[in-house]
Amino acid sequence: MKKMLAAVFAAALLLVSCGSSESGSEAGNASSAPESTVTSAAADESKEAETSTPADSEAPAAQGETAFAKHGKLSVNGADLVDANGAKFQLRGMSTHGIAWYPSYVCEETFTALRDDWNTNCVRLAMYTHENLGYCSNGDKNYIKGLVENGVELATQLGMYVIIDWHVLNENSPLVYMDEAVEFFDEMSKKYASYGNVLYEICNEPNKGASWDKVSEYANEVIPVIRANSPDSVIIVGTPTWSQDVDKALADPLEYDNLMYTLHFYAATHKDSLRKKMERCINEGLPVFVSEFGICDASGNGKVDIDQANEWKELIENYNVSYMCWNLSNKDEASAVIDSGCSKLSGWSDDELSEEGRWIKEWFTSETD
Repeated sequence: MKKMLAAVFAAALLLVSCGSSESGSEAGNASSAPESTVTSAAADESKEAETSTPADSEAPAAQGETAFAKHGKLSVNGADLVDANGAKFQLRGMSTHGIAWYPSYVCEETFTALRDDWNTNCVRLAMYTHENLGYCSNGDKNYIKGLVENGVELATQLGMYVIIDWHVLNENSPLVYMDEAVEFFDEMSKKYASYGNVLYEICNEPNKGASWDKVSEYANEVIPVIRANSPDSVIIVGTPTWSQDVDKALADPLEYDNLMYTLHFYAATHKDSLRKKMERCINEGLPVFVSEFGICDASGNGKVDIDQANEWKELIENYNVSYMCWNLSNKDEASAVIDSGCSKLSGWSDDELSEEGRWIKEWFTSETD
């Protein structure tokens, strides 16, 4: 893969590895989609995307009738995510693709369009750790961290919720970069301790040999660090087998408050058996968060399956499960919501969206809150 300079993102061809397989990886996002040539909409993005915000910054006050202004800081009550008034609440929004690959979408123009035109209330910032330009591999840590900080500040100014996602994928086990994760989440949770709109997703998709015991070992190192700085923030924990084995968390949950557990699906691959697993876990009291999904197959590519997507939609709505769609990019794959020929950062017509993009926008805009 050609290396992208951190200082200036000149137009480059990046070979991005993603995922596939039902019991294997997730889609072109978290799992490993087939290597593909990516024309980043961020091709000319420079380091001006990086935001300089003071450490331990104070959260701006939520303005107007934004989601955060109305609902405030979230918490977990039983199997439910609830708002500051104790009412059940559902987060909905887009997950970025890898922010180091598609940094130009981390901007006010795009986030405003997602809030106002797509009716979303949350953005997930996917920060890959292991892959090319990953935070723990050959990426520029300060630049990538600056993109995360910029995304948090923009979402906060717009009254949106924001998820900081430590995007474990091709390293398989979160234990591989546990020391780096502890340092990162210590810094982030100190910086955003006063930000009631920030959620922490500590390991995207443990997979292959990453058992629930290993995820728990990792979580028991990372969660106390976040809790020391932000005692009651919502923390989202990945589950084994590309975040499909929520039943393992149900059998042996972590002993902390305000935790949720991830279930990821790609509708053309993951069908009734995984839906039944999610439903059973929720009915038995496990707080489940669909922090990533697509309506194509688990590679992040291939044909979409609208019928299966609608089955998932019905289940998610029946249980008021929060959901984040993968992915906000113009990558040439089925799970990207923007057409690969479109470089716009907002104002996308239906013709400039993928089939998944049109479907998810229709779902978002049908929601009332």
